[in-house]
Amino acid sequence: MKIAVLVKQVPGSESVLPISGDQTWIDEGMVSFVMNPPDNFALEEALLIRERKGDGEVVVVSMGPARVQKVIREGLAKGADRGIHLEEDGQIETDPLSIAKRFSSVLKEENFDLILTGLQSDDTGMGQTGVLIGEMLGLSTVTLAIETDVQDDHINVKRELESGWFQWVKLPLPASISIQSGLNTPRYPSLKGIMGAKKKEVRVISASAHQDAEKSQTINKVFIPQTSKQTEVIDGDVDAVVSRIVQILKSDIKVL
Repeated sequence: MKIAVLVKQVPGSESVLPISGDQTWIDEGMVSFVMNPPDNFALEEALLIRERKGDGEVVVVSMGPARVQKVIREGLAKGADRGIHLEEDGQIETDPLSIAKRFSSVLKEENFDLILTGLQSDDTGMGQTGVLIGEMLGLSTVTLAIETDVQDDHINVKRELESGWFQWVKLPLPASISIQSGLNTPRYPSLKGIMGAKKKEVRVISASAHQDAEKSQTINKVFIPQTSKQTEVIDGDVDAVVSRIVQILKSDIKVL
């Protein structure tokens, strides 16, 4: 079985997030990056599926500048067989549709049986990439997976629904599955794995080979909301005071 795991590099949860001078993104030079935590669960699930099947290949796929090689190597150290790095020039891509198009153009050449993604990224939190890729490649697609059972020609997936309900679905292979965080316990890389990761193949695909100029959305401005405090003393009779309070709640606070 051939499994692709899409991983993203995101700012660490304890990292300071200074806004860049042009206010279009964060100042990445001052940020500590890590593997997107939800993607860690997707990687672990791919490794467990390979172990249960007894054979197969797990490929870590990531898009971004040169720094994303770190999370690819981390995936290799944990047990993935090889990596694919889609290079990215200029502004970091945040449009889910454009991202899915770029991944799909590369993934379709590999004929994967399974494509696993984390439920969403910790930076933009869109949660759309796995679903869009499944649609673009004509794959069976499911989200919120909390358990998987791979058979010869299909995969059974347990999905998390609202109000404590669950759903088992049967999907023909190949399939694209978005993994819910918490369905397993991600492993740590061993010293042997870290050393071995240095020798594993990472295929680098230049930005010109996959970048699509068409975007459906862009970030115009990143900013910190400005807060202010204002005190108003309302004088007058009861009717005037009540009328003014209602006006404030409607026009200023907007809760009515």
